[in-house]
Amino acid sequence: MADSSFDVVSKVDKMEAENAVNQARKEIDQRYDFKGTGASVEWSGEMILIKASTEERAKAVLDVLQSKFIKRGFSLKTLDSGDPYASGKEFRIETRLKEGIDQANAKKLSKLIRDEAPKSVKSQIQGDELRVQSKSRDDLQAAITLLKGADVDVDLQFINFR
Repeated sequence: MADSSFDVVSKVDKMEAENAVNQARKEIDQRYDFKGTGASVEWSGEMILIKASTEERAKAVLDVLQSKFIKRGFSLKTLDSGDPYASGKEFRIETRLKEGIDQANAKKLSKLIRDEAPKSVKSQIQGDELRVQSKSRDDLQAAITLLKGADVDVDLQFINFR
């Protein structure tokens, strides 16, 4: 019997992310506490740019954005937000979407599998994803449970289970 396997990835659905940003923009335009503060949120290339007249307002806009991402089913681990910084008369926050598993986290996950998963489970790093293989599907299920409980700063999805 051939080995069973699955891939561990970290991907973001761009359309759902854009919908979350649009919902946040609509809420900011309608809320009374944001009137006249110059508060806005918009896509700017590969990042989301938050603008407001004060640092507190910028953080409040970020909070609205995060709540919209949560309602859309995203983990906050997918958002990489910087600190507010002054730019002229306004404060800005640059937020990026994290995609792919970087080498450090991939090595950390691979080591976790090697140390704590059942012995038949093997893993290998393939670019920005991790392939996990075993002869036993039950061992792969145990590995998924182990990885779900892992403390890494990326959102993990498990795909191509065969």
